[in-house]
Amino acid sequence: MIRPPMNAEIIAVGSEMLTPQRVDTNSLWLTDQLNQLGVEVVAKMIVGDDRERLATLFSAALARAEIVILSGGLGPTEDDVTRDAVALALGRTTEFRQELLDAIAERFQRMNRPMAEINRRQAFLIQGFEALANPRGTAPGQWSQLDNGKIVVLLPGPPHELKGMYFDHCQQRIRSILPPQHIATLQFRVAGIGESDLDQLIAPVYTRYSNPVTTVLAKPGDVEIHLRARCPSQEEAHALLAAVGPQIEALLGPRIYSRNGDDLETTVGKLLLQRKATLSVAESCTGGLLAGRITSVPGSSAYFNGGFLTYTNAMKQALLGVDPALIAGHTEVSEAVAIAMAEGARTRTGSTYAVSVTGYAGPDGGTEANPVGTVFIGLSSKEKSKARRYQLFGDRSRVRALAVTTALNKLRQLLG
Repeated sequence: MIRPPMNAEIIAVGSEMLTPQRVDTNSLWLTDQLNQLGVEVVAKMIVGDDRERLATLFSAALARAEIVILSGGLGPTEDDVTRDAVALALGRTTEFRQELLDAIAERFQRMNRPMAEINRRQAFLIQGFEALANPRGTAPGQWSQLDNGKIVVLLPGPPHELKGMYFDHCQQRIRSILPPQHIATLQFRVAGIGESDLDQLIAPVYTRYSNPVTTVLAKPGDVEIHLRARCPSQEEAHALLAAVGPQIEALLGPRIYSRNGDDLETTVGKLLLQRKATLSVAESCTGGLLAGRITSVPGSSAYFNGGFLTYTNAMKQALLGVDPALIAGHTEVSEAVAIAMAEGARTRTGSTYAVSVTGYAGPDGGTEANPVGTVFIGLSSKEKSKARRYQLFGDRSRVRALAVTTALNKLRQLLG
């Protein structure tokens, strides 16, 4: 009989992570590690330092999942409640262990620091649990495989302590308990189509399958499609992806710019390198964001010559040679000016290609013919120069982000 696959839930403990200043990175890292073992993380939660609330949350997670991992709340202070909350939920006591206190005291001695009395709280172990040594900190972890086979792990909150303890004590142990299971993934990154239009296009395919599971993730101008198959063997998982992936790929066609996770700026950079080509940019409303995206790729100096930030008409004329009569006749946000900006950037830098962006990002500006959100993107090569008008929607930040992504995608399409 084939054992069903095991799922996990992760609970991050700490009131500080419920503030805007802190981000729970531990859960992301643990998810990646568990996925590598074929374990699906089906829920993640963040809870403050409240014993009863944490006990309730833990009980619910344990009822649903085969593996529950808690991070944080193992320190020495009164607000470190993870040990007590898990014990409460399981109806168990905590037991003082002198050997744990001795190990904590020895660590303080090595650091030539006195140990406070409150560190004694870290030497309490939940009844029936096993202590996990922590050579990187003072908080021991805790592990138990309950009578029903479910696994409960308590890990410290500091990331370097959590990661070290997971590798030292948890990874191989979890692997040995798991039934045969493997997760395989397939990813497409797409530009030039909105999330709702994309989903309408591919939903008739992926909704026919419960395995693999398909997830659509969107940000301005950029959509990711993730397929995840879980099977007893790697071969079965990849076979499921091979059955579904090509159907989606056929529908999306050239809109797909990456199949390996590369972002748009990396994809464009690789195309430029393949052509032994160079690039320059001329920006107005995007204020350097396009150049920033391009140069965020390591090694971009091999193909990026530079850019011009021409936020005013005077700078368009002085730096790019845009004819004042052209601006007067068409306005600075126009097809003609976008072309002139791109041509100016290319000729002044000797680049193979140039991209320009000019528009009204808002919240002010715009005209009746070209309201806020109007953006013209120009492309110039030795053979041809052209520009196109786009009407983008959203606040100032979103319009600028969309303009940059659209410009990169138009360049990708030109490069083939």
